[in-house]
Amino acid sequence: MNMSFYRLVDKYRNLNVAEIIENITEDEVVEVINKSRLDIWDFMKLLSPAGGRQIERMAVKAREESLKHFGKAILLYTPMYISNYCVNRCSYCGFNASNSIERRLLSLEEIDKEAQNIAKTGLLHILLLTGDAPKLTTMDYLVNSVKVLKKYFESVVVEIFAMTEKQYGEMIEAGVDGLAIYQETYDEKIYDQVHVSGPKTDFKFRLDAPERACKQGIRNVSLGALLGLADWRKEIFLTGIHGKYLLDNYPEVEYCFSFPRIKKHVGMKNGCNRIDDRNFVQTILALKLYLPYFGVNITTRETKELRKNLIPIGITKMSAGVSTEVGGHTNSKDHSGTAQFDIADHSGVGDIKKLINECGYQAVFKDWMNI
Repeated sequence: MNMSFYRLVDKYRNLNVAEIIENITEDEVVEVINKSRLDIWDFMKLLSPAGGRQIERMAVKAREESLKHFGKAILLYTPMYISNYCVNRCSYCGFNASNSIERRLLSLEEIDKEAQNIAKTGLLHILLLTGDAPKLTTMDYLVNSVKVLKKYFESVVVEIFAMTEKQYGEMIEAGVDGLAIYQETYDEKIYDQVHVSGPKTDFKFRLDAPERACKQGIRNVSLGALLGLADWRKEIFLTGIHGKYLLDNYPEVEYCFSFPRIKKHVGMKNGCNRIDDRNFVQTILALKLYLPYFGVNITTRETKELRKNLIPIGITKMSAGVSTEVGGHTNSKDHSGTAQFDIADHSGVGDIKKLINECGYQAVFKDWMNI
């Protein structure tokens, strides 16, 4: 390993992506699309305004690459929120410690009941989420929660606070096989501005979290930036660099990109760097062409119509039957903790399965077995 990822990010810290790509031509973009292997500068060209004008051509190539590496299978999963207590003050999140919301922490019995209800839909992959409140969501609590979920699900992925390498090892031993963790923003100055207080203020600790999990033998890792905090082109460029760094150093791990856009939530303030649908699609296509072996996850932050239209360009994972409320799969809205953010697609598992099948793809409920 030649350098830490933080040093690699630092290398590109002052890179003015917008200025570099301003004069890229459409002919240069077409040349990149026709290549069999891309370097980081090719990748940057795909993110250019000229790349946006070649989006149809990019989509055709992305579809070819996705079919080659993933076929027509799309894995279904759903998130389960077990706590929304949080000590962090993050300006973009509904769980912000400063927000006056209904807080809940599920007991192990309640987690078991939630798991049973989700399992009835046929799903076998679960995404476990909590806020960051270590005095409540202790390691013992998290480990025991995973053990409950393993009774019902083949795969348990965690999207929780950044952990130490030892803690990731304990989670993997309990049955966790995947990690979803998003840097939120790779711009350290903006990161400091939006993370007002709490343990999440440590930019480097967050940045190195995926690598700590890889060192402990995690099976799969999902990466991404929260689109809306900083310039989307530079964020996606550094997301791609992050993915390539991990792939080069931990090639045995399965990787996936996710593209969360900031959504409305309790306590939300104005000032987001909005990314429109066309540029959003461009980010997916550029990453798909740069790292075709990476999966692509599309969540219910996006509308059902948009998710359907994205399927042919390389989507490999989709969430279904989603609730972002604690206890939302069991309790009525009056008895669930406040949601982290508003979702755009409320479709049930059966509806999403039907939608995928109508597109000529297969909805997959289980894509691996731990033996």
